[in-house]
Amino acid sequence: MESIQVIFEDNHLIAVNKPPGWLVQGDETGDDTLADWVKAYIKLRYDKPGAVFLGTIHRLDRPASGALVYARTSKALSRMNALFKKREIEKVYLAVVAERPQPLAGQLVHYIAKDKQRNVAKAYNSLSNRAKEAGARKASLDYELIGELEGRHLLRIQLHTGRPHQIRVQLAAIGCPILGDVKYGFQHPNKDGSIHLHCFSLGFVHPVRKEPVLIKAQPPADDPVWRLFSELLPPV
Repeated sequence: MESIQVIFEDNHLIAVNKPPGWLVQGDETGDDTLADWVKAYIKLRYDKPGAVFLGTIHRLDRPASGALVYARTSKALSRMNALFKKREIEKVYLAVVAERPQPLAGQLVHYIAKDKQRNVAKAYNSLSNRAKEAGARKASLDYELIGELEGRHLLRIQLHTGRPHQIRVQLAAIGCPILGDVKYGFQHPNKDGSIHLHCFSLGFVHPVRKEPVLIKAQPPADDPVWRLFSELLPPV
């Protein structure tokens, strides 16, 4: 099996560091998914007969990377879904952009609607009639500039909501599209089709043990842009 890093596991949850390019779950492409990989890992590691239960709790866009948690039991799945719905998960992302944001730190609030046919989201500045007609929902995040090197800017982002393509479309809306993200305005793609958006950490109260859990994932070590910022990245 491909070397994918498992960063947390117990009887109820399993978390991996998703490489860019992997699908979280199946779509019309029919490509292999990270869920398939995790099921195979569990089956092999624990010598499980028959089908392996694995519940998808949340998603990361295919070209992004980072911490991704699956449920190993139905009890954990329902309780984790409730935590995400109630926004009781602390989600921290890292993004690299070409333009320096102004101001250097702040909160972004938009109303986001997704065109499912085109798989693209749009950010509205207010809940206008047009935004309402499109089904837009409020989206908010906090960001801060934590590093600048060679014309690239590293942002730390705390995500408060979980709208489709939220970080990508909100940063693009302030003139700071993510490196490689041609869908939202960056000039050229990355060679491997990735974008420089990474889910760095997920913090929550364990759904069964009721203990604090903090899951962290380092950005792809073989990526030259992430390596550029290696000394500025938060510790894992």
